[in-house]
Amino acid sequence: MAQNESLSLLVGIIGTVSILTAGLTMAIGSIAPSLGEGKAVAQALSAIAQQPDEANTITRTLFVGLAFIESVAIYCFVISLILLFANPFWNYAIGAFAKVGG
Repeated sequence: MAQNESLSLLVGIIGTVSILTAGLTMAIGSIAPSLGEGKAVAQALSAIAQQPDEANTITRTLFVGLAFIESVAIYCFVISLILLFANPFWNYAIGAFAKVGG
């Protein structure tokens, strides 16, 4: 019975840590891209104001840069989804729980 309770506690700890880590990953992982995008847009607007003839080139370069910056936030989102739904520690805990017969 004590082993069953310890495995149940292990499953609870894995779930709690996974949820907290996923939340922190999204929180911290979205701060830097948003600051970077804001700075990139501000610099692009400044460059367009100084050189209106080059607006098409600046805008095209801006969008490519924004795509690269946004990919960091997307990677953080994917890591969060992996932690929540495809966590390899779940398989370990569920396997250990099944061996005991819980």
